[in-house]
Amino acid sequence: MRDMVEIGMGRTARRTYELDDVDIVPSRRTRSSKLVSLSWQLDAYRFEIPFLTHPTDALVSPRFAIELGRLGGLGVINGEGLWARHADVEAKIDQLLELVAKGGYERAVSLLQELHAAPMQPDLLAAAVAEVRAAGVTVAVRVSPQNARALTPALVQAGVDLLVVHGTIISAEHVSGSDPQAAEGEPLNLKTFIAELDVPVVAGGVSDHRTALHLMRTGAAGVIVGYGSFPGATTTGEVLGIGVPMATAIADAAAARRDYLDETGGRYVHVIADGDVATSGHLAKAIACGADAVMLGVPLASAAEAPGRGWYWPSAAAHPSVPRGSMLHVDDPWDLGGESVAEPVRPTLERVLFGPSDDPFGSLNLVGGLRRSMAKAGYSDLKEFQRVGLSVRA
Repeated sequence: MRDMVEIGMGRTARRTYELDDVDIVPSRRTRSSKLVSLSWQLDAYRFEIPFLTHPTDALVSPRFAIELGRLGGLGVINGEGLWARHADVEAKIDQLLELVAKGGYERAVSLLQELHAAPMQPDLLAAAVAEVRAAGVTVAVRVSPQNARALTPALVQAGVDLLVVHGTIISAEHVSGSDPQAAEGEPLNLKTFIAELDVPVVAGGVSDHRTALHLMRTGAAGVIVGYGSFPGATTTGEVLGIGVPMATAIADAAAARRDYLDETGGRYVHVIADGDVATSGHLAKAIACGADAVMLGVPLASAAEAPGRGWYWPSAAAHPSVPRGSMLHVDDPWDLGGESVAEPVRPTLERVLFGPSDDPFGSLNLVGGLRRSMAKAGYSDLKEFQRVGLSVRA
């Protein structure tokens, strides 16, 4: 039964929970972490670790996507970001970081908007896709619902393996006629759109059972829950008043997955959590609530391979009229005092994921932390771990 509370006369609201509100309850059995598998499969593509990247230029360059793919994860290139608009992306990011270094925080979002106002160049995006594909790893590209119809044919021709239709809030039918950034005035019907493609589609974000179920019925291979929320970086709550309590949202989407599995007689749609994850403990809680994989943003921003060089901004920060993100500096994971330095020594992506770690708060060795959490609770794979006991903090 849902926990409803009265917020005023005649108005009730559902009580919901963030990842920080819940804890994993170990069972009577434990096992060696060496016996734990973190592998999962999305359509025809198998991954050794359940991590995707939030599709932001602060994280994902072709080089970063290749390295994450080599390590077993999936890097998602922003198909409407800087790599699709500028030949000299590193120089543009240098310009952005130089502005911030001089105290121009107020101008940073404006500069992001200016850089994203440049016309998209399909040849540049095709070259980025080709570079990742040539490395032999899975290629994933994000497009917005507004531009999915226009951009997808060129991406398929370039050799993309997975298409991610991603927005802050997404529905099974997106009416785009009033959006100045829209490529066409007709609605994007995801069911028709996906049926016409030869590549699997991951779609999101969603925050409730009904929308998740509707997206699953479109034929999507995976549904993204959340919108990459992270304190200090994502401002959707301040701008739109919309909040996604991740523990509840993931559990609701997992329930939709079960309903859809019964409805179709066995078609399984993966649930991918995107938001409020800062540590390996959050990763474990997201899986425990029902996620099959997690979309990571800030936790990977400290990696030496990240184009933002220790700075992070979500893809929504560059929206031309309603930006919903800001520049966030990611301190050294082992800087316990919380004071940032001008040029910290940043760990490699491999160390962020696999350690070794000297940080007692879980921002390094994300894979090791998740693996050990599963082992301490007695589970050997991700699907089993979704059945672990949970408690709610008083």
